[in-house]
Amino acid sequence: MKRSIPALSILLGWAMTAWSAAPAALTTLRAIHALTNSQAAQAPPVAFEATVTYFRGYERTLFVQDAGIGIYVFANTGLNLLAGDRILIRGVVNNNFRPYIESSDITLLHHGSPPEPVSVGYRTLVRAEVDCLYVKVQGTVRSAVMQLSSGRSVTQMELRMDGGYASIVMDNSDPEKLKGLLDAGVEISGVASGRFDGKMQQTGVLIHTSGISGVKILSAPTVDAWTIPATPMDQVLSVLDTQELTRRVRVQGTLTYYHPASMAILQDGNRSIRVLTSAIDPLRVGDRVEAIGIPVVDNGFLTLKLGQIRSTGTAAPIVPIPVTWEDLASGKHSYDLVSIEGKVVTQVQEHAQDVYIISAGDRLFSAAVRHPFVYEFGVDKPPPPMPKIDPGSKVRVTGVAILDDGNPFNGAVAFGILLRTTSDVIVIARPPLLTVRNLVPLVILLLGVVVAAGIRGWAVDRKVRRETVSMAYIEQRRSRILEDINGSRPLAAVIEQITELASFKLKGAPCWCQIAGGAQLGNCPPKLASFRVVQIEIPAHSAPPLGVVFAAFDPLSKPRRFESEALFMAAALSSLAIETRRLYADLRRRSEFDLLTDTHNRFSLDKRLDALIAEARDTASVFGFIYIDLDRFKQINDLCGHHVGDRFLQEVAVRMKGQLRSHDLLARLGGDEFAALIPAIRNRAEVEEIAERLERCLDEPFVIDTFAVQGSASLGIALYPQDGATRDTLLKTADAAMYASKNSHRSAPLVPAHPIAE
Repeated sequence: MKRSIPALSILLGWAMTAWSAAPAALTTLRAIHALTNSQAAQAPPVAFEATVTYFRGYERTLFVQDAGIGIYVFANTGLNLLAGDRILIRGVVNNNFRPYIESSDITLLHHGSPPEPVSVGYRTLVRAEVDCLYVKVQGTVRSAVMQLSSGRSVTQMELRMDGGYASIVMDNSDPEKLKGLLDAGVEISGVASGRFDGKMQQTGVLIHTSGISGVKILSAPTVDAWTIPATPMDQVLSVLDTQELTRRVRVQGTLTYYHPASMAILQDGNRSIRVLTSAIDPLRVGDRVEAIGIPVVDNGFLTLKLGQIRSTGTAAPIVPIPVTWEDLASGKHSYDLVSIEGKVVTQVQEHAQDVYIISAGDRLFSAAVRHPFVYEFGVDKPPPPMPKIDPGSKVRVTGVAILDDGNPFNGAVAFGILLRTTSDVIVIARPPLLTVRNLVPLVILLLGVVVAAGIRGWAVDRKVRRETVSMAYIEQRRSRILEDINGSRPLAAVIEQITELASFKLKGAPCWCQIAGGAQLGNCPPKLASFRVVQIEIPAHSAPPLGVVFAAFDPLSKPRRFESEALFMAAALSSLAIETRRLYADLRRRSEFDLLTDTHNRFSLDKRLDALIAEARDTASVFGFIYIDLDRFKQINDLCGHHVGDRFLQEVAVRMKGQLRSHDLLARLGGDEFAALIPAIRNRAEVEEIAERLERCLDEPFVIDTFAVQGSASLGIALYPQDGATRDTLLKTADAAMYASKNSHRSAPLVPAHPIAE
């Protein structure tokens, strides 16, 4: 039976190898184009030839075409490709609006001519029937301006076609070449694409063209737009001539927000839309409704204008989506019903709405409740009372996410939350009593007393006014510094702000700070011997001083009271800033490191392992994982005591760290279990060599107090991705290998810890 086990293992290995063999690469654009987005999400490999129709190297944007089929390629290449170049593309398919290619290698085969453009109209473009194809369109140029794309100058044109507008992005940085284009009839050759919102819903037509050579003027403008008579602003409506051709549509969904005579939000699954309506019909949030209206794109968002809404009955309640600030700023939840937690910074009641300013981490956003329509002719009714919430209270707000811009691809988008009622703000926790916010009024009061004591008589009225203005500026700067201390601004920048504030308070005298064991920050004169220098230590609650704050004055001047006050203020703010950052750093280290062995803990290992898997997946690299279990550790605790056991774990960690490279990571998983992450390797042999060093470093006995402790360990190795492509599979593989090693150690003779002979 034992002899059959190796043969069975070989057969199983062959079967697993055949099962996990990589799929064959797709070699034609037709085969790639036939994939669905679900199939594209599996990232099948490709290797195909095609002709370049458009390339923008600094954005890695590449469109290619072959046999009447076009596709977008995220081009990882340093080649300077031109339209007409024949290339070989290797990479994988990804999913988006439609499948696209992420290239790993592009080879230039030969130069050639681009394919003949296909003449198309607006209807064909907006239905995405020629998506990514080289096309030819005709229309009238209604706008031609210079814009920035990834920091480079490009031309943006709006072309009025029969049926709608198309945006033209042209690689042209010379504004002189745009003269004569406005209101001209043109024919433009380029690659058809589209504009999209954060949910990849198409919001417009886009055509990429490589330069002014792709624009052919068919008819010159009848008049230069810059020479026509100016129209007064209050008469621009007299020249407006708009013909509405858009068809009306009907949509269905659940009503998540309604403000009579203004706007409603409908949501259906993960889709949502805004309906602009002047109706004031009584509708109930949460009902199933249907709406009709004219579809438009307003600021990048799909919208129904001239809308009408009616209820079709009750609906299952929509559960708000829990989100973070980053989720909302990404644009993926525009007009969705969401729920987010944060702390109230302040609240303001306006005539038309109640506004809460809320902090989520170190980011701010607003949550507003718009008041119902209460105006009556001749009567201006006051708004309803606004519930008072103490600043610093932790709250959960529920409402509809409203974004300022529908284009999330240029970075985070400003957003706010539209609340349905004031009950959508739920207080989770009241603010603590000891906060910086509560201390600020006390500090301001004390400073006010100091300032009031310095006011003497009517003769110094002008001086008092100047000091009042100066004090207001100081308080504003101090408040900003306190916010930065609690925020994410670097400590050095905060200290420099403090020294600048002290210098302002000292009427321009140079002021600087020397951090104990650290940097010198601020404005220190080069020749201190020619100044009268005043200093004050930065106090610490339970430690030596954190540093010293200095100020330099004219050597002939006499010491004055405001000098010590300004330095004391700077020292107090510096103490608060330094100790706050050190406390944060200590808490962060405690969350990621094992306090006994000073190695990474399980949480830190999991986070680094997930990051390493993502990095290895992007770069197609390998790394090793070593599971380490100390042998007979329980006996050491039983025979020598837990104190010796703890010392033993510390010494073991020191030895194993010495066997690892600077970029390797050692973590304690708990008890007598450790793990090591070994990145930047080429094969299993390198991991095995490090594992052998880790095992051998325990051969020498550990001398702890009066005991000589003999240590050993069982190790298990796993290699990414051969032994597992996820964290769990890697851990299971290494754990199984470790237990196999431990079983082989069990037959070894036990060498117990023993006291050292006197």
